[in-house]
Amino acid sequence: MMLAGRRALVTGGGTGAGADLARGLAAAGAEVVVAGRRPEPLQALAAATPGIRALAADVTDEASVAALFDAAGPCDIVIANAGAADSAPFGRTTIAQWNAMLAVNLTGVFLTFRAGLARMTGWGRLIAVASTAGLKGYAYVAPYAAAKHGVVGLCRSLALEVAKRPVTVNALCPGFLDTGMTDRSVATIVARTGRTEAEARAALAGTNPQGRLIAPAEVTAAALWLCGPGSEGVTGQAIVIAGGEV
Repeated sequence: MMLAGRRALVTGGGTGAGADLARGLAAAGAEVVVAGRRPEPLQALAAATPGIRALAADVTDEASVAALFDAAGPCDIVIANAGAADSAPFGRTTIAQWNAMLAVNLTGVFLTFRAGLARMTGWGRLIAVASTAGLKGYAYVAPYAAAKHGVVGLCRSLALEVAKRPVTVNALCPGFLDTGMTDRSVATIVARTGRTEAEARAALAGTNPQGRLIAPAEVTAAALWLCGPGSEGVTGQAIVIAGGEV
């Protein structure tokens, strides 16, 4: 199998795109560690999928991230997938909302990459799951978009620092995914606008020129490509998975 002998770590790995990434990496032969703040979905995934083990961690906490990598051991593949979304008109956005969005979506990537890279001794892949919001603006999510723009900049800068090593650094930028996070966005739209659930979901799907939500498996396929042969020269990139958006 392509990733036999490799160890991979996926943050935010208990549900949604993170869980799909973990299953895909395990199917490709990697030993996979999934991490997150909620132990129940992590443990359920690990119990159901050979080759996956679960570790609790908070990516916004420096000591927690260090302890995570100490427990996981050196990882060849590090996927910073943990994230959260929130929305509010800019004028009503509180400093607490701003700080929360940057903490999980940007600082979490920084801490995860820094700890993972410090333990990489040879071949490595650092992959951040960003968003099309890292390349363009969306109304009512300025802190989230700012954080994701930061992730893209982080990846581009770090790629240059490690370019002489067999390590690549890239960001995957999907559009709205068919996951629980999008379900929560739909619920917020319904609550705040009075639209039906079907109308709210169609509005999000409509941001994709293909008129659909992106499947988590499409993100996993891109990550596996970045971990496979022939991708050595692909680094510092923001790879869009959005049906032609952006």
